[in-house]
Amino acid sequence: MAIQDTLNRLKEGNARFTTDTLEGKQQDGSRRAELTSGQAPHTIVLSCADSRVVPELAFDTGLGELFVLRVAGNVANTSTIASIEYAVAHCGTKLIVVLGHQACGAVTAAVAGGDNGHNLNHLLSHITPAIAACGDGADITTVVKKNAELTTKELVNRSAIISDFVNRGEVEIVPAYYNLDTGKVDFL
Repeated sequence: MAIQDTLNRLKEGNARFTTDTLEGKQQDGSRRAELTSGQAPHTIVLSCADSRVVPELAFDTGLGELFVLRVAGNVANTSTIASIEYAVAHCGTKLIVVLGHQACGAVTAAVAGGDNGHNLNHLLSHITPAIAACGDGADITTVVKKNAELTTKELVNRSAIISDFVNRGEVEIVPAYYNLDTGKVDFL
């Protein structure tokens, strides 16, 4: 499937989600049986861990269609990058979506600053470049979108595997923004 076709498939699934017309396909016993021999997800989604953002539902997908990584602030850390490398190199996945969202708590905490403890401070440090790029006084939505955009660049800059696939035109990385109030995903 061509990358643009995959992106269109996600957009169509999101349209079904926003209009409450989910198809719910590929979620039964026969699909589970199909997948016991391997996986070939069409899309990798690097999403926030926020419980209100569920990529499989937001894109109306079934088992084996998405390779989803969830971490607060949808940051590109060593573990998420390694997982994405695996899906690109071994599963043949061609599209990566970095999905930020409305009212992101991790971005809000990063903007607020302060000491949030060693682990959370480390995680939030990945969001600092987006805050700096937006300048003082930027609203959370602007920073969330900038964070998704910069994370797409981080995936290429910090991974020779991802970079090689992108440079050969075999993989595309797209930043996106999930609207909590409507469920609509805006591809940036």
